[in-house]
Amino acid sequence: MTLPLRLSPGMLIATDLDGTLVPKDSMTVPPFTARVLRDVDEAGVPVVFTTGRPLRWVEPLREHIGAHGIAIVSNGAFTYDLHTDRAGRVHGIDPASGLEVAGRITRALPSAQLALEFPDGIRVTPEFARASQRDGAPCGDLPSLWTEPAIKLLVRDASVDGDELRDVVTAVVGEDATVTWSIPGLIEISAPGITKAHALQALCAERGIDASGVVAFGDMPNDIPMLAWAGTACAVDNAHESVRRIADHVIPSVHDEGVAHTLAALLAA
Repeated sequence: MTLPLRLSPGMLIATDLDGTLVPKDSMTVPPFTARVLRDVDEAGVPVVFTTGRPLRWVEPLREHIGAHGIAIVSNGAFTYDLHTDRAGRVHGIDPASGLEVAGRITRALPSAQLALEFPDGIRVTPEFARASQRDGAPCGDLPSLWTEPAIKLLVRDASVDGDELRDVVTAVVGEDATVTWSIPGLIEISAPGITKAHALQALCAERGIDASGVVAFGDMPNDIPMLAWAGTACAVDNAHESVRRIADHVIPSVHDEGVAHTLAALLAA
């Protein structure tokens, strides 16, 4: 579809990865999408990958970020310039408050499996490791793993329904951290107030770009704060219903390369 605006320098594109720009868990970019990303970058418009993925799962897509782009990973907790290999802002959960929150979660969900994401990789509890093969990841009890601010606390519990898991964790965490999810059955917890929108807003402020100049694309609830902040919010057709409801526009699905076709139309305008 064609949006009622023109893509020009001074604007910024923010796009989620899994389920939005590329199929879930994909480590490659389709040729047409890759070409359009190059065209947008050459037009002087930054493309920012805004994803729940940790940095290590964005590395295979490095070549597609372009000269102007940045990766906002781990749901806004870590900003990284893949073009220059420079780390930007890191917003972590400190060990003391994080362990208190984790204790409340495990009291409410005794069979919960927990893991921690740090800028340099994942650390897992034995329960999480048994349920999800993580060869080479540091493994131990949570206090021994949580030695510095963590950019995400991950929670799984196969014994409860995904919606129940979300509701219980959200209730016990309260305002002490930010709870979100991008795939069923896995809850992602960040520091209080940290979302994709928080990181994107800070990046745009540095570059003198107003929200009205941001076109954002997403598909899952963890994209909602970003889409609500951006001047133009686009949900792919395969998006979660909650995302479709708040979007300004619904574009073709990830399987039809909807983001790329939309960007190509904006460039042509």
